[in-house]
Amino acid sequence: MSSAGRTNATALLDWRRRVAALYAEIRAADDLAAAHETWQRARNELFANHSESPLPEQQRLGFAGLPVAPYDARLSFTLEVDDDVEPSRLEMATSTDGTVPFERAGVVHVPEVGDLDVWWMTTYGGGLFVPIKDGLAGRGTYGGGRYLLDTVKGADLGGSDGFLVIDLNFAYNPSCAYDPSWTCPLAPVGNTVAVDVAAGELYGPTPSDGAGPMLARSPLAASTRRPCK
Repeated sequence: MSSAGRTNATALLDWRRRVAALYAEIRAADDLAAAHETWQRARNELFANHSESPLPEQQRLGFAGLPVAPYDARLSFTLEVDDDVEPSRLEMATSTDGTVPFERAGVVHVPEVGDLDVWWMTTYGGGLFVPIKDGLAGRGTYGGGRYLLDTVKGADLGGSDGFLVIDLNFAYNPSCAYDPSWTCPLAPVGNTVAVDVAAGELYGPTPSDGAGPMLARSPLAASTRRPCK
């Protein structure tokens, strides 16, 4: 963020390029467990050292890595998108981008987990968005839910026409989980499941003092908020 409160466009672009390259590497991988380790290392590096890290600067010095569950191959699926759904529009209010509109493109039926709506962002460029809020939300995973896919930001695990790769091991927390200066779309009702999903990034202590990353945070004025990466 510049001193005038504007987004540092080139730094944010660099972050997104790195994320897009990381997910391209994951899509090309034959060994998903090894790709998962690469994903962890890359995200830890971004969080610790990149100027666009969601972690406040004072927390980066003692940062020891994001808490991530071990890879479980049983939680990786290639699923058909069921587009036989009633049309639905979701408008998510943000303090930086106004109202972000999404339309329901379909639903994926995740075995032993439940149904997750697949959303298409209808603004310029578009992209698929699949968040998940599971039974551990607020006590082991972030209370607002996590992201599985957010293709406009580069988080794309692959798939072919009509199918998506949904791998719960790659669920990750939105930036606002770590600092309220970020504003992010959160999981709606159609992306909320009762099952505990102890996979992917969890939500636990990250600073060196052991305090949870959202503790002792105060609300920020809208003019100081940043759009979620």
